[in-house]
Amino acid sequence: MPKLKTNRGAAKRFRVTASGFKHRSSLRNHKLTNKSNKRKRQLRIGPAVAEVDQPAIQRLLPHSR
Repeated sequence: MPKLKTNRGAAKRFRVTASGFKHRSSLRNHKLTNKSNKRKRQLRIGPAVAEVDQPAIQRLLPHSR
């Protein structure tokens, strides 16, 4: 049986937490002067991945758990 390989693109985009995975918020790269402080502060928190998407990410990151 061959070794399981981690999908490197997914490994760079998702972080493992105790309850699943989280990812970086979009709209946080440039043109930040147009966005309010409240909006930027809320984008700082990495949102959790939806429950239905977790099995797919688990397959991409086999060694994460």
